[in-house]
Amino acid sequence: MILQALNDYYRRKMADPDPAHRLPAFGFEDKEIAFVVELDADGRLTAIKDTRSGEGKKKTGAKYLVPQGVKKTSGVAANLLWDTAEYALGLDTKGKPERVAQQHAAFRARIDALPVEAREDTGVRAVLAFLDSEPLTQIAGLSCTPELREINPLVSFRLTGDTDLVCQRPAVASTGIADDPAAEPAETAICLVTGEPATPERLHSAIKGVWGAQTSGANIVSFNLDAFNSFGKTQGNNAPVGRPAAFAYTTALNHLLARGSRQRLQVGDASTVFWAQKADPVEDVFADFFGDGDDPDARTEEIRALLDAVHSGRFAGARGDNAFHVLSLAPNAARIAVRFWHTGRLRDIAHRISAWFSEIDIAHGPGEPEYPSLFRLLTAIAVQGKADNIPPKLGGEVMRSILDGSPFPATWLNAAVQRCRAEQRVTYLRAASIKACLNRQLRHRPSNATEKEFRPMLDPSNPNTAYRLGRLFAVLEKIQEEASPGINATIRDRYYGAASSTPVAVFTTLLRLKNAHLKKLVTGRVVWFEKLLGDVLGAVSDFPKHLPLPDQGRFALGYYHQRQAFFTRNADDQPQSTPEGN
Repeated sequence: MILQALNDYYRRKMADPDPAHRLPAFGFEDKEIAFVVELDADGRLTAIKDTRSGEGKKKTGAKYLVPQGVKKTSGVAANLLWDTAEYALGLDTKGKPERVAQQHAAFRARIDALPVEAREDTGVRAVLAFLDSEPLTQIAGLSCTPELREINPLVSFRLTGDTDLVCQRPAVASTGIADDPAAEPAETAICLVTGEPATPERLHSAIKGVWGAQTSGANIVSFNLDAFNSFGKTQGNNAPVGRPAAFAYTTALNHLLARGSRQRLQVGDASTVFWAQKADPVEDVFADFFGDGDDPDARTEEIRALLDAVHSGRFAGARGDNAFHVLSLAPNAARIAVRFWHTGRLRDIAHRISAWFSEIDIAHGPGEPEYPSLFRLLTAIAVQGKADNIPPKLGGEVMRSILDGSPFPATWLNAAVQRCRAEQRVTYLRAASIKACLNRQLRHRPSNATEKEFRPMLDPSNPNTAYRLGRLFAVLEKIQEEASPGINATIRDRYYGAASSTPVAVFTTLLRLKNAHLKKLVTGRVVWFEKLLGDVLGAVSDFPKHLPLPDQGRFALGYYHQRQAFFTRNADDQPQSTPEGN
C-alpha cells in the first residue's frame, strides 16, 4: 500500500506542468554536480567549471538531471557519464591507485555499453576522446585540481557552448537507463506494486534524508543476508518490484524527504512525509500545523484558515474525498523502519486536526503561542527540554493518535506529569499536553462514565477530587505569596511533588500554615480567600493517601487552571497581578 501510494504520487508529479516541481522520468535523477568538465568536439579540455554556491563546507553544487545512479556498495560500480572524480577522471584521492584504476575502467565500460547510435553522438565521442588522452595530464596544471583531490566531488561533462550535460543529450537520454555491465541478467516477474510483468529491481535505490539514518542513505526494501532469502531467490527477487516501480517510489520518497521540502516535518525521532492523491493546498501547509514554521504569524493564520475551512464545510464534496497519506520513518541501522502509516480522506484528517487544536487549547499568558507546535509540546516534557531526550517513538505515536482519533500514548501523560513533579512547575505546554491526554481518555471510556471533560479555563463546577486538590494547592500558594511579597521560594518548590502524589501527608500541614499567612493580610482579602477555600473544599470529603498517575495529571491541571484564574478578574471583579511566565 505504501509503495503503491508513492508510485501514484510519482506519476502525478512526473506529469506536473511546472518544470520546477516535475519529477524526473524513469532512469534519471536530480543530482548536485559540483564540477563540470567542458570539452571541445575533439575531446580537448577547455575548462572545469565550479557550479557550487554557498560558503565553506556548506557549498552545494548545481542540480542537474542525470542518469540514475547505481547502487553503491563496497565493490566497484560506475554511473553513466557522471560520478566522483576518482571514477570520472581517474584521480587518486585516498592513496589507492589500483582501486582508482578499476573505478576509472568501470566508468569507461559504462559508456562503451551504450548502443552504437548513442556512442556516435558528438558529446559522447568527445568524452571518449578525453578519456583516451590521459585525463590526469590535462588537469594537472589547473587551479581546481588540489580541491578535486581533497573532496572527490561529483563530476560530469559538457561540450563547450552547450547548456546541457553530455548525459542529457537526446542520443543518451533516449536509450533509457543503461545497465551496469557487471549486473547479472534478471528474469521477468509480476511487479508487486503495479501488477504488471517487469524486470525486478535487484537492489533498490537508497532513501536519503531520514533523520539519524546513514548519510549515504538506507533502504525500506532490502534482502542483504542469506537468512532473508527463500526458494533460491536472491536480493530483490524475493519480493519482485519492477524497475520502473522501484524507481518511482524511491524517487518520490527522496523528493518528499529532500532538504527544503514543504512536505516533511520532524516529529521527535520520526521523519514524517505527507502527500495527497490529488494536488491540494493542504500539502504545502500540513507541516506548519505540527511544526514551528519559519513565520509564527503566518503559521497562526494558516491554522485559523484550516479551522475556518472545517467549520464552514469547505472540505465537503470531491475535495474532502481526496485521499491524504502520512508516512513516518525512523532509522534502523542500514534500514528504515516505518513508525506509522496513515491514509484517509482529507475531510476526516482536517476534522481531526481541528479536534487536536481544540484538545490542546488552554488558558495561557499573552506571550505564549496560541497554537503550540507538536515539537514544542514534546520538548516541554523531555528532560532539560532537549529534543534528544524526547522518549523514543513518542512523536510518531502522538502523530498517529492525532490522525486516527485513538487515545494518546500513556507515555506522553506519564512524561508530562513526571516533568511537572521533577521541576515543581506546571507550564503552559505541559498543562496543554495533560489536558489533551485526559480528555482523549474520557472520550474513549464507556458511555456511562460521568466525569466531565476539562475546559480550557478554570471549571469551578468540576467535582473531581484530584482537580480540586490542585486548585487548593494553588490557592494556598497564592495566600503565601500575598503574605510574603517577593518570597524566593513558595510551597510549590518544597511540597508540589508530595502534594500531587500523597495529599494526606501534606495538606494538613499546609492548611495549618495558611492560618499564619492569612493573619498578615487585610480583612477583605482574608474574607475573599476563606470564601474561595470553602468553594474549593466543598466537594472534597477527605484527602486521599495516594493519587494514581491520571489523577496526578488532574491535580496539575487544577493547579494550572487556578493559577491562571488569579491573573484575570475574580468573582468580585477585583483585578489580580499579571500572568507569570510559563
